[in-house]
Amino acid sequence: MTPRHHTHASHQAELSSCGPNPIGEAINDFAEHLTLVVGRSPATVKGYRADLNDLVSYLHTQTPTPTFADFTLTNLRAWLAHTVDAGKTRATLARRGAAVRTFSTWCVKQGFIDRDVAAKLQTPKAGRSLPKVLTATSAAQVMESSAATREPEFLRDCAILELLYATGMRVSELCGTNLNDFDFSRNQVKVTGKGDKQRVVPFGPTCADALLMWRDSGRAALLKKTTDAFFLGSRGGRIDPSVVRSIVARAGAQAGVQGLGPHALRHSAATHMLDGGADLRVVQEMLGHSSLQTTQIYTHVSTARLREAYRQAHPRA
Repeated sequence: MTPRHHTHASHQAELSSCGPNPIGEAINDFAEHLTLVVGRSPATVKGYRADLNDLVSYLHTQTPTPTFADFTLTNLRAWLAHTVDAGKTRATLARRGAAVRTFSTWCVKQGFIDRDVAAKLQTPKAGRSLPKVLTATSAAQVMESSAATREPEFLRDCAILELLYATGMRVSELCGTNLNDFDFSRNQVKVTGKGDKQRVVPFGPTCADALLMWRDSGRAALLKKTTDAFFLGSRGGRIDPSVVRSIVARAGAQAGVQGLGPHALRHSAATHMLDGGADLRVVQEMLGHSSLQTTQIYTHVSTARLREAYRQAHPRA
């Protein structure tokens, strides 16, 4: 085969002009399947589509018009090796492996290929570091550190911080809450998580006070369009996750915690629940984890905190 002298990046730009290709069309169908049938989150579908399009781009450097005949274990391994050479992280490598294995299995069922060629594809698991966790004291300081100067935003930001820490919900779940999701007679909120799975999560009186202050005294000042969204952005519609991340980061900086994000508040809520004696399955339900194994990482966090406290406090440590 005569080597082609184009770069991998240039081929990604060429793909749109090289005409229809069967793998590319299959990727579009696969993404639709993930969304409508499997119920994967938009972020997962977007990531898998990007990974698979990168594979097509790589195959395009090997042959002018890639087909499923080029969808071989050898080429998949070469693509992942190219990913390593490009300096991508282990997490990216693991996600690309997951994307292509899922796609390969789907392609067999659709009759695009005769055998699941990616089933034997090995990729390293993404390194699982212990999540960042605030101390209870630091968490309390963050709750009181809204950086907003106008009252409506101040009330909103305080409510957001309290809700994230009280419930451990994801930032996307918080942004998706509506007015009728909150039951203040029972201090609980209906949360719609991954795959549109719903759960009910309680919150305490401090959080309830902050939520009611925002709903009754701040929300109307930002409202500019008809919406059931509980939290609003500056344009009067549903708040964007990037705005929530900025709110948390600013509050963290005010409290002396740099680089704080919503997920750290989620981790902190889970760890503090376990530290307080909550059952692991209760925390699993609160966080909306489908697998208890995912929740168990917080037991490692609690154990690590116990070891550190023991080392500092016990005379024989």
